[in-house]
Amino acid sequence: MTRSSRQRERIPERTSDRTSECEDERTERACPDCGSEELVTSADRGELVCDECGLVVEEGTIDPGPEWRAFNHTERQEKSRVGAPTTRTMHDKGLTTTIDWRDEDAYGRTISSRKRSQMHRLRKWQERIRTKDAGERNLQFALSEVDRMASALGVPRSVREVASVVYRRALDEDLIRGRSIEGVATACLYAACRQQGIPRSLEEIADVSRVDRTEIGRTYRYVSKELELEMEPVDPKQYVPRFCSELDLAEEVQTRANEIIDQTTERGLLSGKSPTGFAAAAIYAASLLCNEKKTQREVADVAQVTEVTIRNRYQEQIEVVGLG
Repeated sequence: MTRSSRQRERIPERTSDRTSECEDERTERACPDCGSEELVTSADRGELVCDECGLVVEEGTIDPGPEWRAFNHTERQEKSRVGAPTTRTMHDKGLTTTIDWRDEDAYGRTISSRKRSQMHRLRKWQERIRTKDAGERNLQFALSEVDRMASALGVPRSVREVASVVYRRALDEDLIRGRSIEGVATACLYAACRQQGIPRSLEEIADVSRVDRTEIGRTYRYVSKELELEMEPVDPKQYVPRFCSELDLAEEVQTRANEIIDQTTERGLLSGKSPTGFAAAAIYAASLLCNEKKTQREVADVAQVTEVTIRNRYQEQIEVVGLG
């Protein structure tokens, strides 16, 4: 390619207002004239130019971006026509159309009774065609249950994403047959909490579920075994900040409770014990040592364990720590 005065032009400096449209894009190709790999794409000119010698390597490149221009965030938001990102928390990944429930037109005006009847029929058929078979209806109901329970537990969205992935795997492996949808969905949510390190006990999960604790535990063990989910043992220290916050205890109590858990775990005292009861007993012991006494009943109510459990774990811990 021969050089010309046009080809020797340097790319003008880009302004910060058009960073999204004119952002430099380094490529892996080399300049045929000087051999430099510093090739820059100019989005406003549609040219590929060498940043060293100024040679225009390509011109008239296709712009895959939008046909409109925007110079600030507000204009980009107003002109953008994209929808919400896809998500695994919905059975159709959020790709199907949803007809709004409000009987209003685009200007906010109430539509006529004839149009309301028509929209009602359209919504009904829209809901029917969103699920084409029993598997999708199963998934739709299960993911709505996961979303409801996750909202009640106050867990982050990442947990819902993981729970939906686990449930989809269970559905593909035909693990739902012979078991309730609610039970498997709850077990998948509990497994997601374990995988994401979010401390939620079986008792807390059972409180927001429509199945009992026994079925959740049994289904969770079955699903985790069949899907070969790698689960680390629950660390009792994960429960300490939340329990201390609900009991309105100082930071000193939380630190002391973690120290008690560390010392007793090193001696093998945690093996075979409930992590919530173990954490509750450590908090009770730490509150006594820090002169912020809480009754066993108060701690047991927060941790959702019995007073007997706290007394037994407390006696074992103070003997190991040397406070007995």
